Amino acid sequence: MKGRTLYALLAIGVILALLASCKPAATPTTPPPAAPTTAPTAPPPTQPPARKVATFIWTQEFDVLNPLYTNMWFSSITQQIWNCWAWDFDDQNNPHPVLVKEMPSTENGGISPDGRVITLKLRDDIVWSDGTPITSEDFVFTYEMTMSPKNTVASTFPYDKLEKVEAPDPKTVVMTFKEPFAAWQATLWHGLLPAHVLRPVFEKEGTIDTAEWNRAPTVGCGPFVFKEWESGSFARFVANDNYWLGRPKIDEIFIRFVPDDASQVAALKAGDGDLGTFIAYSDIPTLEQAGVQMVKVFSGYNEGWYFYLHPEKGHPALKDVKVRQAIALAFDRFSVCKDLLLGLTKPPATYWANTPWQDPTLEPWPYDPERAKQLLDEAGWKDTNGDGVRDKDGVELVLTLGTTTREIRRDVQAVAQQQLAQVGIKLELANADSDIFFGSYGEGGPCATGQYDIFEYSTVTNYPDPETADWLCKEIPSDENPAGVNWQAVCDEELDGLFKLQATQVDPAERMKTFHQITRLIYEKVYWLGVWEDPDIWAVGPRLKNVRLSGATPFFNIVEWDLSQ
Repeated sequence: MKGRTLYALLAIGVILALLASCKPAATPTTPPPAAPTTAPTAPPPTQPPARKVATFIWTQEFDVLNPLYTNMWFSSITQQIWNCWAWDFDDQNNPHPVLVKEMPSTENGGISPDGRVITLKLRDDIVWSDGTPITSEDFVFTYEMTMSPKNTVASTFPYDKLEKVEAPDPKTVVMTFKEPFAAWQATLWHGLLPAHVLRPVFEKEGTIDTAEWNRAPTVGCGPFVFKEWESGSFARFVANDNYWLGRPKIDEIFIRFVPDDASQVAALKAGDGDLGTFIAYSDIPTLEQAGVQMVKVFSGYNEGWYFYLHPEKGHPALKDVKVRQAIALAFDRFSVCKDLLLGLTKPPATYWANTPWQDPTLEPWPYDPERAKQLLDEAGWKDTNGDGVRDKDGVELVLTLGTTTREIRRDVQAVAQQQLAQVGIKLELANADSDIFFGSYGEGGPCATGQYDIFEYSTVTNYPDPETADWLCKEIPSDENPAGVNWQAVCDEELDGLFKLQATQVDPAERMKTFHQITRLIYEKVYWLGVWEDPDIWAVGPRLKNVRLSGATPFFNIVEWDLSQ
């Protein structure tokens, strides 16, 4: 085989040689141009636009992301980034539809004449971030999970006011209340649970307490979608391409957790953060000099003193309204605001200052130490032993003033101690870390258990609605009622009746009249004493654009926010 192949190849070679000898000579041609020495310049590759990443600086890390399991403020505002409310509130505190086509009213048939039945008509285009339609079943499921005894949610309020929630069709939610509930707009549907994600978990586990979604909600319905959370460091949320109100202009919200106010201020000054909040008044001038815009937003918070008035416990002096009035007159909160808070705020007249719910004729208690001394004399508290402290029936007028370890509150304590001493009242000061200070009765919290005669902090419940249970007699905490929220243990039958009345008044004008009575009664009896108006102070960096902030739902227009590069 090998030899035959070789002979064949030789024969082919001879034939080709003969053919070549018979071929005519080639005609001369112009030589081709020389090849260029360099290659032509290629067009530069198109660069993708830089991603817009806004950095928020939080001084507190949220505890959980499932809205049913937390009352924490930082968790609540973060939920507005990735979850959705049925409606939110704009910068004028007006309700703004998000999941619903319009706000229910008696005029459009959404509220029944007796105020007990409210019907929600859902938008046709609402979807979860994975594309699954949001339906009335998600509302029913959220209600069921809130009320199920198998879930240890933070609170069943206000869903415990409901008799039932029904879904007659995918785009209709019907809520039936046990009795008219005036505060429904400000309290209901603050976050929604995806039934298609969590129902299988509940059916398998019998609870959603340990659901992975609670800390890693990869399916949401807000303008951004959860991406990552590294505890103690940061969390990331990326733009939701399926958001029905339009994709956000910002591609990512990066939330950085810092340990204290100083770290936040440093980050904002250096340009390492675009948004911060809970800014101390003393830090405002420094941040403004660095080009950071300060935005003040009233959100219902007012710093104040609460007096422990338990009928069977507490200091006997505080049971006398004249003593409480004397304290109000002896404590110069105006100088506190001027000297410690740089004159950037002022004392509030009532718990509901800067809202239409406060009687507009009320003014903060003035500073009048001489009048304070007269009231104390009239109440029978006099310095009978010459030690500089008033006494009565062998009891010294020594009161414990407690608050958190926050620096400004410590400073206020020192000022108040000096000023009240001038009228014969001795203040002993106490402080506790926030997690201890705000502990419930069952947790042994010092406020809830009556360890302080006076305690100072700032809080709000259902802003922009005035509804609160903090003054109801039934909410006084005890061994039988450890979850009670009336830490000051006020039980005033007239006040209790007014609060119960306003809760059922669906006529806004009538309800406002009732609240004017409430605010005047609390003011005159000094059940609460305002120290300073405590609005939210936001620091907005120069890169952020189109920012508008609401006191109730800060991020109501975050879709429109933009970031300059």
